[in-house]
Amino acid sequence: MAKIAVYGAGSWGTALAVSMGKASHDVALVGRNLSEMALMEQRRENRPYLPGVVLPPTVRPTGDVGVLEEAEMFVLSVPSHSVRETAQKIRAYLKPGTIVVNTAKGLEEGSHKRLSQVLTEELPHHPIVVLSGPSHAEEVGKGMPTTVVVASQDSQAAEAVQDMLMTPEFRVYTNPDTIGVELGGAFKNIIALCAGFADGLGFGDNTKAALMTRGIAEITRLGAAMGGNPLTFAGLAGVGDLIVTCTSRHSRNHRAGVALGEGKPLAQVLKEVGMVVEGVRTTRVAYELSRQYAISMPITEQAYQVLFQGADPRAAVSALMMRGKKHEIEEVALIAMEQGSYQDNGLDGQDM
Repeated sequence: MAKIAVYGAGSWGTALAVSMGKASHDVALVGRNLSEMALMEQRRENRPYLPGVVLPPTVRPTGDVGVLEEAEMFVLSVPSHSVRETAQKIRAYLKPGTIVVNTAKGLEEGSHKRLSQVLTEELPHHPIVVLSGPSHAEEVGKGMPTTVVVASQDSQAAEAVQDMLMTPEFRVYTNPDTIGVELGGAFKNIIALCAGFADGLGFGDNTKAALMTRGIAEITRLGAAMGGNPLTFAGLAGVGDLIVTCTSRHSRNHRAGVALGEGKPLAQVLKEVGMVVEGVRTTRVAYELSRQYAISMPITEQAYQVLFQGADPRAAVSALMMRGKKHEIEEVALIAMEQGSYQDNGLDGQDM
């Protein structure tokens, strides 16, 4: 049994705490609102975020940040824009060498840094591991079979996290490609927004399938240019997460896209969703990165035009459909061969 602290008592932090608690780990679920955490302890349920999911006795809701001093593993479950500030707040409480697991899927605005880079800057004495993959909190909390991936530059830390998180319902793979895992998890939210646009406009499955397929192509182009392994984007953090985020009723990015496609203004949509829609911030960052790296990302560009330039979603879809003629198999395979990634990623022929 390990002592684990989860900082961030939203839906995902609570779901992970429940999963690890069921595995008999001693889990402290730390939230900022003292009264809400006291109520959660009393009810044994995080009613605003995961109604009906009962906290096992091994999960202790608390507002006391001091419990982080006892943790052997620290799980950070806050929105991407809060990662740096939160790391600065809690670093004095963590024992040197404590593994830090980041669950947010996004990039830092302004710096364009991946969140593992942010955490390495703020918590230099801790191994950083990132968790990604198709994993809606509502289903993990209920114990539905789920598969995720963890990545780190420290292979021993990744394997330690794999051991602690693995349950009969929650399968964990490792991947050495931290860059690809982070970028896949961040960029797929842009495509989910666009799939929502299409649904809000009343388009059908053909449209959504096209957006998802061409979306993973452009995600892979930029991800490879930034140092990620193209094969990673065909895995859980890429295609896997893309599928679930573009199609699930639990996806807040998809829900936001539907509302935007129906003609609602962005500010109203974000208020109605009531939770952070990571794809909005990520669209701006990815658009800026595509220009920096001179990578063609037509779907991301149209999402940027809709979100930040006032473009009509229907006109954005038309602009995508009327682009110049292309060959389907693009430079992704060439990039992969040039990088030698089929051999160098440690996955050649192995069963992950």
